[in-house]
Amino acid sequence: MSINTERDIEANLQIGPTDQGMVRIFIEGQGIEIPMDFDPEEADEIADEIRAAAQTARSVGKR
Repeated sequence: MSINTERDIEANLQIGPTDQGMVRIFIEGQGIEIPMDFDPEEADEIADEIRAAAQTARSVGKR
């Protein structure tokens, strides 16, 4: 499976701070829960990657 492989899977995504000063990305779907904790600097890097991917996706969608 690659990033371009589509799947018909539903999942919920939650993002927020924890009481331990981490940023948690929590994915829940079809009998699975995946909590991923990141320190704030890592979370900033992830946010930058998401913004860069969104910008690239915008340019692909205009073709």
